Amino acid sequence: MLTNLKNFFTHKFNKNELVFKPSKPLTLGAELEIQLIDPSNYNLCPRVDDILKEFSNFHKIKPEIFKSFLEINSDICETVTELEQDLLSTVNILSSVTNKLGILLSSTGAHPFARYEDSELYSAERYKDLIDRNQWLTRRWAIYGLHVHLGMQSGDECMQFNNFFMHFIPHMLALSVSSPFWQGMDTGLASCRPTIFESMPTSGLPNQGMNWRKFVHLCKTFQKCGAIKSFKDLWWDLRPSPNYGTLEIRICDGTATLKEATAIVAFIHALAHWFKDNGTWVDSFPAPPMWLLRENKWRVIRHGMEAIYVTNTEGDTKPLKDDILEWVNKIEPYITKLKYEKYFEDIKNICKNGTSSQRQKHVFETTNSLVEVVKLNVEEFNANQPKW
Repeated sequence: MLTNLKNFFTHKFNKNELVFKPSKPLTLGAELEIQLIDPSNYNLCPRVDDILKEFSNFHKIKPEIFKSFLEINSDICETVTELEQDLLSTVNILSSVTNKLGILLSSTGAHPFARYEDSELYSAERYKDLIDRNQWLTRRWAIYGLHVHLGMQSGDECMQFNNFFMHFIPHMLALSVSSPFWQGMDTGLASCRPTIFESMPTSGLPNQGMNWRKFVHLCKTFQKCGAIKSFKDLWWDLRPSPNYGTLEIRICDGTATLKEATAIVAFIHALAHWFKDNGTWVDSFPAPPMWLLRENKWRVIRHGMEAIYVTNTEGDTKPLKDDILEWVNKIEPYITKLKYEKYFEDIKNICKNGTSSQRQKHVFETTNSLVEVVKLNVEEFNANQPKW
């Protein structure tokens, strides 16, 4: 343990680690984190090694910190239509193997009753280092997210889009909330997953109003004082990913279905295209103060799509659902241009018919069984269709 900590504090960034590698603007990538479910009891099962044996030369399926889940990565895509086909192909390939192995799959933000203390660590030096440094805080990371990458031409452009998307942290989380249960308890929250991450000092809401120069300086300061070992130790809700040349959006819970995931990615992508043509918008609407960002994020954590959104520093409010739909109307020309109409029908359905958290809570209220909640999540993942 002491050796690992010594390595942590003496690590130096590679000289190229914070050089932003340009990408084609507004290309897309996505990462889905998937739970591995035992069909005999609907608990998590640590069988990622069995799955990875079948995919030794397949780069789109990767292990994660615990053996009871894995990550699916897309290739770089131009549109959500392309991204959907990419991810669906990988899900189908994965499902064919897990069906043979007797493993079920789910992609919600948290497993309703699994105990994190039972999770087996995947054997990788980085994960051992994280446990050594953060102990119990890292052990609780049996949580699952949807991460979206947007291609950026430069670090400064990336920070401009970062500052724009800070306004939409509540919107993106609200559309994805899917973690109302934790360790066998109804948390009373629509999304408990963000509360697990926020225990770390380099997690949660990103710093406000930064340009690329300030961001690089902050990262070097973090490294110098030992706050992070590598760039990957920044777990902000939004962050630049200089090695990929992207803005990475990390706020979303894992969605119950790929259908919901692609709808949210389309919402993000259409917003990005709108901002590309309306970049001066952030001059009229500068980043909200931290108290306002935290309040709105908390309201979504607690109430999900039913949150009442604080619109300004004067304390005015409106239903967050209404603000989402107003933005859908505002970016409609881009929806049409990108041919995303079907995805935005799904956005409207989430707003009208409910999120995964609401569906899970309804099943629990009806059956008083968290096993039945997991069965719902597995069924929705397999069918790629929310049970609205």
